[in-house]
Amino acid sequence: MTLFFKLAWRNLFRNKRRTLLAGLMIGLGLAAMITTDAITIGTIDNMIASATRSFLGEGQVHRDGFRKTLEVELTIADGPALFEKMKNDPLIRQASPRTASFGMVTSPANVQSVMLYGIDPTYERDLSQIDDLLVSGDYLAAADEPKILIGDKLADLLEVGLGDKVVVTVAQAHTGELSQELFRVGGIFRFGSRQMDGGMAFIPLKRAQEMLKLEGGLHEIAFLFHDKLKSEDTALPLWTELSAGGNEALSWTGLVSELAMMRSMTDFSLFLVGIILFGLVSFGIVNTLFMSLYERMFEFGVMRAIGTRPRQAAQLMVMEAGGLALIAIVMGSVVALIVNGLLLHYGIDYSDAEFIVALREPIRPVLTLTQFTLYPFLLFVFTCLVGLYPAIYAARLTPAKAMKRGL
Repeated sequence: MTLFFKLAWRNLFRNKRRTLLAGLMIGLGLAAMITTDAITIGTIDNMIASATRSFLGEGQVHRDGFRKTLEVELTIADGPALFEKMKNDPLIRQASPRTASFGMVTSPANVQSVMLYGIDPTYERDLSQIDDLLVSGDYLAAADEPKILIGDKLADLLEVGLGDKVVVTVAQAHTGELSQELFRVGGIFRFGSRQMDGGMAFIPLKRAQEMLKLEGGLHEIAFLFHDKLKSEDTALPLWTELSAGGNEALSWTGLVSELAMMRSMTDFSLFLVGIILFGLVSFGIVNTLFMSLYERMFEFGVMRAIGTRPRQAAQLMVMEAGGLALIAIVMGSVVALIVNGLLLHYGIDYSDAEFIVALREPIRPVLTLTQFTLYPFLLFVFTCLVGLYPAIYAARLTPAKAMKRGL
């Protein structure tokens, strides 16, 4: 067996240029697979972080049915008491109480319907990024000041700027009567999402509760975990505890199901990409091994004539395929490290594009141990399997036929 290993390794480097080029070609397929996987993971992680850190949170509590109807009357059962309980929960890092209702914002120039949120500036600052995303003006300073935060697209539509007055109109709970109040534009934000920048506005929580006649009621409590992985654990008892009394607690996987579906489809997508890449690479492997075989046809004939068995001839070709795979793995891993290192440093900027969520941070690949262990192992096995074709061909050669072709 040792002799065949030495022969296989020597045969690979009879034509160093061809072997290195073939190894580079196969290695580039491996590097492409690793990079695709790393960028895919990085993109999904970026989208999840953008969604959960900007405003959504890693979990939310509502009254059951509120998310479907947005009825103002559907406030969280024992909302204030539940909020106090959540603040002291060891799993929860930060929680923020909110109201949410449809509203109309009117300026002297125009009028626009919005999703109007009442927020507590103190708690919201540590949960969402509203204060960080202000392009002009100041964040809300108190829970009852008559200021409103609007998006830049909404400001353009209403033709208003900082300090300008707008009228906010909402329908009160239970009665449906209209409630109006005058606000000054205190800040203009930019989330990078057309829907949020043109259709959302924030006012102090106490003002919102008074306008909606909620008597301290809450529509939504958003929260973050100390360990963000807990947000994906659907078996966590916390979800059941927070859903008691007619409430509904959901993680981001339920609130933005499109992101969860994208993550679940990642493995299948990478499987298809792997089939395509390795399918193309297989032609190069077969071509390289057959070229090597035809160059040594006379040698194979002599080996068979002196007693080498067909199985041993096939074994030699498979070992050459394995050696080629090892060279490709080294070259491909080095290329993958260089490419991903550059992408980690510079990132891929998609801040002007909008997918399911707006990507404000550059996409950076996420490298894992699996990418440099499982994928190279699969490539090695795949190369050896592809090498069976020329190996079977070599095993079927007769000594006379092989030496005749080699002359």
